[in-house]
Amino acid sequence: MKILIVEDDLEAAAYLAKAFREAGIVCDHASDGESGLFMASENAYDVLVVDRMLPRRDGLSLITELRRKDIHTPVLILSALGQVDDRVTGLRAGGDDYLPKPYAFSELLARVEVLGRRKGAPEQDMVYRVGDLELDRLSHSVRRQGKEIPLQPREFRLLEYLMKNAGQVVTRTMLLENVWDYHFDPQTNVIDVHVSRLRSKIEKDFDPPLLRTIRGAGYMIKDDRTTDA
Repeated sequence: MKILIVEDDLEAAAYLAKAFREAGIVCDHASDGESGLFMASENAYDVLVVDRMLPRRDGLSLITELRRKDIHTPVLILSALGQVDDRVTGLRAGGDDYLPKPYAFSELLARVEVLGRRKGAPEQDMVYRVGDLELDRLSHSVRRQGKEIPLQPREFRLLEYLMKNAGQVVTRTMLLENVWDYHFDPQTNVIDVHVSRLRSKIEKDFDPPLLRTIRGAGYMIKDDRTTDA
């Protein structure tokens, strides 16, 4: 997926770009409305993330002009203006989604992913499978080769998130926000400890290894015996 971030706060834009890239999304950045309009008109993007209050051209004007040009790239509006009337105004200007500030990056990422797959895949099943590892979200049980593996609640939540994103790199930022509900880095090794415990439970006495550490990026759960498309 390739997105354009139109944001005049350079520090915020840098944070977003880094977090999106960690999630495997290619990002371009425009720091004002006119530059954003030009880049969105001249390049193909899957999603535009547009701040509402911008120099040179505000976000709503940018969106309105894109729609006038018959450019219908999905747009998610970011704004400190979060009242119902503000959101309605943004959507009526041509926005596809509206996220008030402050927000959690995990929610922003989820909304961008939804907009980027408009034709979309069906919702995930209630049972996740990676190789011979199976997680049942309804019964809250985990089995490998038919043998039940008892997990602590946090370990279950960690494995559930990893399996939901099987075959993809899951970053530390994503784990902190989605498994621990942290929206900051606590500067501890809590993730490493839990991943180590989880790995010992789902891989001890089983082959092949499924949970890997991607150095400098995060973690991935994948069955190497599965042939990539």
